[in-house]
Amino acid sequence: MGEVETWVFDLDNTLYPASSGLFPLVQARMNEYIRARLGVSMDEAKALRARYFREHGTTMHGLMAVHQVDPHEFMAFVHDVDLSVVPANPALADALNALSGRKLIYTNGSVPHAENLLKHLGITHCFEDIFDIVASDFAPKPAMTALRLFVDRFGVKPEGALMVEDMAKNLAPAAELGMTTAWVKTDVDWAAIASEAGHINYVVDDLAEFLAAAVAAEKAARR
Repeated sequence: MGEVETWVFDLDNTLYPASSGLFPLVQARMNEYIRARLGVSMDEAKALRARYFREHGTTMHGLMAVHQVDPHEFMAFVHDVDLSVVPANPALADALNALSGRKLIYTNGSVPHAENLLKHLGITHCFEDIFDIVASDFAPKPAMTALRLFVDRFGVKPEGALMVEDMAKNLAPAAELGMTTAWVKTDVDWAAIASEAGHINYVVDDLAEFLAAAVAAEKAARR
């Protein structure tokens, strides 16, 4: 790994383990929102959530396209969850603190959700800024248009950037632009889609260990 000028981090299931169970809580809130908003059964709501995620990149994007749902209302509702299920990760905090280079969040979620999670994990100060689905004009990852907006907004040089994601397919545009890519492997089957496509430079089992190794490499290079 060469010198990284800009670290680009996804949020959900990346900066905390998918096994924590937070995302199922968010999905349950999505189901409830769809059930109440569209007047369908809970089973129908679950099916629509999964279908829109599959066909539109995010459930919200599908709801916006098909039902003209207000994205701000939707996000405020679905992100109203108990963050206590997300465990503290001192090793990750230590690694982020020691890591040189800019650190940015790039998420399909919202800024308020990201801010709440970063505060809960005690790592808010580690990040320069947050680029969310609103900033991307509601084009979810892996849309290249959204990534270009991100790169332009922060003046990111792709050849000096490394992007960390739990969804393998979301790393394809980053690789196309010339970024180094790191896939955080989870037990979530849909997150592994396109993981064999050849656009992934690193497969990460433990993000804290991966970043700690990067810190060690930085120190060794300065000697």
